[in-house]
Amino acid sequence: MGKKIAIYGAGTIGACQATLTSGNGYSTVVIGHSEEGLSRCRNTMLQNWNDLIAQKLATAANRRAAMDLVTITNDVSALRDCDIVFEAVSEDVNIKQRVYSIITEVCGRDIIVVSTTSSIDAAILAEKIENPARFLIAHPFQPVHMLPLVEVVRHTETSEETLNQVCTLLKDLNRQVVMLNRSVPGFLVNRFAQALFRESIYLIEQGITTAADIDRAIKYAVGMRYASIGLLEYYDAVGFELERAIALNVYPDLCDTKSIQKTTLVGIASGRTGQKAGQGLYDWSEKDEDDFRYRKQAPYFEGVRQWHMPE
Repeated sequence: MGKKIAIYGAGTIGACQATLTSGNGYSTVVIGHSEEGLSRCRNTMLQNWNDLIAQKLATAANRRAAMDLVTITNDVSALRDCDIVFEAVSEDVNIKQRVYSIITEVCGRDIIVVSTTSSIDAAILAEKIENPARFLIAHPFQPVHMLPLVEVVRHTETSEETLNQVCTLLKDLNRQVVMLNRSVPGFLVNRFAQALFRESIYLIEQGITTAADIDRAIKYAVGMRYASIGLLEYYDAVGFELERAIALNVYPDLCDTKSIQKTTLVGIASGRTGQKAGQGLYDWSEKDEDDFRYRKQAPYFEGVRQWHMPE
């Protein structure tokens, strides 16, 4: 493959990004902080491989060969020979700036740095790095090694060479790339998601339906429909006249609150904050954790067959 990839950050995103790169034959360095974090990163990667092996998408030999390509360390000098560094640390501008300084100090100012941020403006981050021409955002989605979409966000100083090198790598990793010429809050997918979340919480709070029925509607209509044809292909297929008529009926009744909704605030105050807390919109004690992890990955299994796995 030639290129040596680094991931600065040993959390879930970093571990799954490293699973993807090493699983496609790239020598990969993961920079973490604590020994506990490094161990957790390795265990996450092994769990990713075990899931693939269970689905007969990989073998134990693939797992061994891929893990042999990975260095997981807190020694930043391991960055020295890398060609591209993916930054996957906390969503804190100051922390990211410190990481960019470390990367530049070790690798020089010509190293390509790619942030995986899901929320920070590319122009803001570009101000925090010594050579902004060599910087852009490539925002992946969980689980990062499985879900193929990456939102690439450039800023006014991103060079064409940087853009081309990053997109070439992503496409070699069998990623589907969407391009944003500048940042907007939430980029594309999280903007769509927040609109759906807001409307869903509103409908629950109004007593109109339940979380389970909303999820059923998404899984068996919205998700299936737009997985086979695009959202805007569907809009064109319906036609502007009918869509106008629907919009005139629906737009006035849509939730348009600019505030965090009561369900979320009460959940935070009471500790019922979702899956990790055991309770959120669902009682997670009634759900099978392994089944949920399988269902999160299942739509993407076929894409793994396109990996260039080491043996």
